[in-house]
Amino acid sequence: MRIFKKDLRLQDITIMYFTALAALTVILVASYQAPSHAVDVSSLKSSSSSPLPPLPMPFRVPLDPRGELQLAWNISYAHQEVYMQLRIAELRHGVVLGMSDRGEQTNADLVVLWDSGTKSYFGDAWSDSEGRVSLDSQQDYELIEAKQKADGFYLLFKRPFSTCDPRDYLIEEGTVHVIYGLLDQPLASLEELDLSRIHTGIQRVLMLRPDTPSPTLPPDVQTLEVLAPNVVIPNQETTYWCFIHKLPENIPKNHIVMYESVITAGNEAIVHHIEVFECSPDMRDVPQYSGSCDDKMKPRKLNFCRHVLAAWAMGAEAFYYPPDAGLAMGGPGSSKFLRLEVHYHNPLLISGRRDSSGIRLYYTPSLRRYNAGIMELGLVYTPVMAIPPKQHTFYLTGYCTSKCTKTALPPGGIYIFASQLHTHLAGRGVKTVLVRGSKELEVVQEDQHFSTDYQTIRVLRKMVNVLPGDVLITKCTYNTEDRSNPTVGGFGIMEEMCVNYIHYYPRTQLELCKSHVDTGYLQKYFNFINRFNGNDQCVCSEVSVTEQFSQLQWDEFTAEVLDSLYNTSPFYMHCNQSTAHLFPGEWEKQPIPEVTSVLPKPRYPCEGGAVPSS
Repeated sequence: MRIFKKDLRLQDITIMYFTALAALTVILVASYQAPSHAVDVSSLKSSSSSPLPPLPMPFRVPLDPRGELQLAWNISYAHQEVYMQLRIAELRHGVVLGMSDRGEQTNADLVVLWDSGTKSYFGDAWSDSEGRVSLDSQQDYELIEAKQKADGFYLLFKRPFSTCDPRDYLIEEGTVHVIYGLLDQPLASLEELDLSRIHTGIQRVLMLRPDTPSPTLPPDVQTLEVLAPNVVIPNQETTYWCFIHKLPENIPKNHIVMYESVITAGNEAIVHHIEVFECSPDMRDVPQYSGSCDDKMKPRKLNFCRHVLAAWAMGAEAFYYPPDAGLAMGGPGSSKFLRLEVHYHNPLLISGRRDSSGIRLYYTPSLRRYNAGIMELGLVYTPVMAIPPKQHTFYLTGYCTSKCTKTALPPGGIYIFASQLHTHLAGRGVKTVLVRGSKELEVVQEDQHFSTDYQTIRVLRKMVNVLPGDVLITKCTYNTEDRSNPTVGGFGIMEEMCVNYIHYYPRTQLELCKSHVDTGYLQKYFNFINRFNGNDQCVCSEVSVTEQFSQLQWDEFTAEVLDSLYNTSPFYMHCNQSTAHLFPGEWEKQPIPEVTSVLPKPRYPCEGGAVPSS
């Protein structure tokens, strides 16, 4: 086949070549200077169709350790939208804000402000598996305002919870891993942006919050501050600081009705989270201590200060108890000692910074109708519950059985109004469901993007009524792809937990409603796996459970059999009173509760009724 005619001159070919080259150049320049799906920030006009949300925005969090980036937001449940306001103290050539499954820079849902050297653009974007960025063909972030103010550059924009775009993140209840980055040079096109080549960071928030108004505090409310004693923050990335606070002598019974964080000015981006624990009432004295929680020389009695009283994490607002309930503090039989634990996150290794952050408790002597209580659901801290190594996803489930709730709860049941989810480093998700009559009735609390670095008490949007005879099932998801040895249950950070501390009223004597697999069936598992692998000399009963797990030859089959064991074998039920004694009854070899009806997955208003990918 001939492409050119014989009589076509070289001059003609040259003209055609440069004409095509010029056309290509025009196309490229046009695409670089005016991205087809991005917004030209300089041409942004106020729009009456996009009214500004009510200000001030109620939720805010510093993103970076210096506090130069701050995210604030508001929620419209009526329109299923989140309004976000990003403040950049010093804007150079752009900023990146995004969300991903666990804070990865890859496969992230992004919104980017960048300049080409002559103009600034705003657009919805995404990153691929290698961190390269592309503008999204479906623009779901709507820019409302871009404005320079005295304290920085402000971007105001909104986005639906669900966009039905498979490249976008599904905003749902639970932890949201927010990633951010600053651009220090212009971009001719967004495709030049590689997240691995710019300074980025991660922050975790609860994006969706209850939309209920805060209750009014009683007129006789008093305050008690539990604060770090002017601590010099160590110049290391992570520090857990413990301090023992003694309550006033002979303090009468009061009700805690609200608490909030007290953060030393200038340390807002370093104080990561704070917890206050009540020490055991059985201890008449706890040594004064102010130092690292990880110090091996710390007083042993600090280990008996584990009852969570208050918990705050960066970005959390004040915590209010329901109008009819309060958490008892003081009075006969109560503890006189509290343990404050402050987590400092200091990646810049700042030296010499002092801190007196902590928690301010609001309490009243006018006792409310009900005492609030805290109950532990999930799994007992024991090595018999283990996760095999090299697992992308492995589930462990703890039960609070109908027999236990029938034994321990009052006729009208209890009302759960908040909960605190807890695992260690391998935890990826936690979910507690309420089962009544073998049917899943509702989800109590769920976090599919859970992180041990972000643990706070979460107020439920709707209180959950648990009746005698109901079942509470807590299921945790783990990932051990980076581990070569099995991970057993226990208190160590490299061991695992699966817990939901539910906050409820009226308080009952039931303080712990948890389970673990029957140890006899677990020994049968060890015997079977060892014989399957040709080891007939099993000495299972002569070594600890932890050692038995570590001696197994781990492969896909060994892991699948363990998973089957946990999902089918009888378990031991811990239905414990506040005295740590079991309620009367037979609690061994309890059968796995039958659940015949499972709650459907929530559906979103996507075209064709499809459920969006997260």
